[in-house]
Parts: sequence; C-alpha cells; structure tokens
Amino acid sequence: MANLTLSQAHDLVVQTLIRCRTSPGNAQSVARALVAAEESGQSGHGLRRVPAYAAQAYSGKVDGHANPARHQGRPGALTVDARNGFAYPAVDLAVEWLTTAARHQGIAVAGITRSHHCGVAGVTVRRLADAGLVAMMFANTPAAMAPWGGRRPLFGTDPIAFAAPRPGGKPAIVVDISLSKVARGKIMAADQKGQPIPEGWALDADGQPTTDARAAMAGTMLPMGDAKGTALALMVELLAAGLVGANFAHEASSFFTADGPAPGVGQLILAIDPNGFAQDVADHLAGIVGDVDGQDSSQARSHALSRFDDLARAVEEDPGARLPGARRHELARQIARDGIEVDDDLLAQIAAVGATAPAGT
Repeated sequence: MANLTLSQAHDLVVQTLIRCRTSPGNAQSVARALVAAEESGQSGHGLRRVPAYAAQAYSGKVDGHANPARHQGRPGALTVDARNGFAYPAVDLAVEWLTTAARHQGIAVAGITRSHHCGVAGVTVRRLADAGLVAMMFANTPAAMAPWGGRRPLFGTDPIAFAAPRPGGKPAIVVDISLSKVARGKIMAADQKGQPIPEGWALDADGQPTTDARAAMAGTMLPMGDAKGTALALMVELLAAGLVGANFAHEASSFFTADGPAPGVGQLILAIDPNGFAQDVADHLAGIVGDVDGQDSSQARSHALSRFDDLARAVEEDPGARLPGARRHELARQIARDGIEVDDDLLAQIAAVGATAPAGT
C-alpha cells in the first residue's frame, strides 16, 4: 500500500495518460477530475479509473488528443462535441461558458455529445455553485439497469447532481446520486480488490441476486427506489442523450474495456443565476415590508442565498441529520493531510498500461 500526495496522484495520472497517447492538456484535465473524485471520497471514480482510461486511450477507443468543439445555436444553449475524447475537457469548456452565459441570460444549458465517463457529477455542479450559480447535471452511462420488470439492460446508472451556493463562503449544498442503488464504480473497485459486494446491489447475468462483484459487472444493477429509479433513468437518458444526439445507454460501449467503438454518451448541464429573480423578489419584499429607502434588487439578490441558508441550517441543526455535500471539505482536508491510499495491485495495473509505448505516441 502506498500513500500519494495530491500532487503525486495528479502527476501519476498525467504521466500515465501521456504515455498512452493522450495530449498533455487533456491529461491535465482528466487528472484534476480524478484527484477531485478522491478528495470527495469517491475512489471508484478516482485513481481506480486510470487503468481503464489509459488502456482505452492507448487502443484508440478514446481519442486522447481530441479537442472538444463548441456550437452556440441559441443565446442560452451550447452544444459541445467531445469528439470521442475524454469527457473532462468538454466539461471544462461547458463550465467556463455556463459561468458567463448564466449570469448574462439568467439561465443557460450546455449539452455534451460523443462523450465518455464524466466522473463525479457533484464535482462539476460544485464548480458552478462556487461561482455563485445553481446547477444541475444529468449524465447517461452504458447500459447497466433493466427497466422495472424487465431483464434487458437498457438504462445506465445515470447520475443526477445538483448544487446551490450558500452565503458567506459556506460550502455549497451538493446532491449527487446514482440511479442504481450504488454507483457501478463501487462494484468495479470490489472486483479489482477481489472482494464480495453486499446482496441487494446487483443481479448476475441470469437475473439472480449475487454478491460476486465480477458476476455483478456482467449482470445488471438494481435501481434506487425500484420502479421510481428506472423512471428517473428514462428521464436522464432522454435529457442527456436523446436531447443532445448522444448514444443511449444500450447503444454505448463499456467504460471499462479497451475494445469496441467509443461509448459516445452524453451529459446535460444546467446553470441558473439566483439573481435572475432579484427584481421580482424585490417587488415582493417591498409589498410585504413597505417601500423602505434602500429597498432594491441588491437586497433581493442576497435573499435567495439567505433562504438557501435557512433550509441548510435547519438540516444542520437537526441532531443526526447531514447536509448533502457537507463532508466533502472534511474529506478533502483529511486527504490533503494524509494522502491518497493506493494499493500495490492498482499501482501495478497503472504501470503496466502502455508500458512499452513511446511517450506521447
């Protein structure tokens, strides 16, 4: 077992991907996202993804040199073509545009097509919340869940994420859920470690409950909330893939293997400026408290964040309750102090991928 500092982990990802036919800029983007996943406590979306990512770049399933292309068809809508490269450079482009466009328009949406695994969706929406915006993200993934009552995997685990800022520099409220009972990355991690999984996470290829992680990877995931989970997965498929022209889950190849065509999945990111309702809120407040000198939209602008904070504090003050996203800063501090634990088998897998390739080829 090794302990890597954040910078060492970042450099490991960058060097491995460059060795496996990825441009330095794209490798940097991927590394930032994977280290952020580790800081969020989501190791299944962190360094454990490196062997698969690197193998896919090396084989050409992912174009490590792809530069995402953007097209703005409407003032508040941007299409980003990831060009069958890694998702993260396309996500970076979308977040940069959304940060400006949402403030200007009040609301803006970016759709990413021909994309790949986008990691921890909560990390992306938190970036927008840190810029003062309310954000939602929908992403589809290769087929892993059957419709409720069915046996054929048609839907991905399809994460949904939401983030809202709080005043005074407080950590953002972040909701990040997979529509399967657990993220598939947890099963991948158990498979890599040779460990069993709890019953109730997945079914094997014959539709039977299993605790064998490898059998679960070959089978189907169980949905969160039974039929409600698969209904939400249908919604995500329509938003993240159907709307932006990406592959549906059952059309996409695996995120875990180096063979086959590019997955070509999609993501949809929505950003809302909470100040967009400021004047209406100001008028409403004026009607409640009277026409007071200095009553203007600046007071209303802080009103939305203040109301977000009211509900967040109500959750925090309830003994035993936990506000979604609150643990991230504690985890990040702990990892910055103690480093990222990486087992020797994973380090060996990372070292083996593309080991004979000339750098940058």
